[in-house]
Amino acid sequence: FVTWAMSSNRFFSGEVRIQRDRGHKVVSGGPYAIVRHPAYGGLLVCLPMIALLLESMWALAAAALVAVPVVVRTALEDRALRRDLAGYAEYADQVRYRLFPGVW
Repeated sequence: FVTWAMSSNRFFSGEVRIQRDRGHKVVSGGPYAIVRHPAYGGLLVCLPMIALLLESMWALAAAALVAVPVVVRTALEDRALRRDLAGYAEYADQVRYRLFPGVW
């Protein structure tokens, strides 16, 4: 899901900002037709799976700690995109789930 999200969105970036210089627009195809933040959702699934494969409670604890800022970041991104990116509010109304289809 993470790789699919990155390859489907030419505006994918590690920083939250509207890329006006690149003609930033809402991406609604590929995994973005299913959830609004597919890369973060994929990350939140991968990290605990890796911990389970390693049979490491420490890695599982680290995955849980990483989950908190990731979830907060999705909320901050949604707020910024709704405010500053034309068409995002309508897209968010159509694609209801932020991270996991049918869940949240």
